[in-house]
Amino acid sequence: MRVKILVGFLCVFILSIACFSNAIEIKNEGASGNCLIVYYFYGDIRCASCHKIEDYTKETIDKYFGEEIGSGAIVYAAVNIDEAENEHFVEEYQLYTKSVVLSLIKNGEEARNKNLVKIWEYLGNRTQFEEYEQQEIHEFLEEL
Repeated sequence: MRVKILVGFLCVFILSIACFSNAIEIKNEGASGNCLIVYYFYGDIRCASCHKIEDYTKETIDKYFGEEIGSGAIVYAAVNIDEAENEHFVEEYQLYTKSVVLSLIKNGEEARNKNLVKIWEYLGNRTQFEEYEQQEIHEFLEEL
């Protein structure tokens, strides 16, 4: 029994370190120059629609922006806003639900951002969802 508890604790500890390292890596990526960060913000409690938004967003980026991901021009980050170190995003981006936010980083500073609120409207139509995200991402990339 003690071994199971210890193993469970170690798993949670390792996952916490991995999430913290990911947040530092994203900040450092932006600090080094220019990129577009595509954030998917979620909480501890997630519904089927929340998972669908994350899946559709990740698949859209992989499908249409593979070159930009590979070059570092686009950075994708799924961020749990219920974790203490990520709570600041709620106020910074005025989040009120699960969201996809584009953050344009120029010279290490955020130049502008946009919450893609229509993702909820287009969630029932994958084609519209992808087209909406593609259009918004392309507009931000033009500014890099």
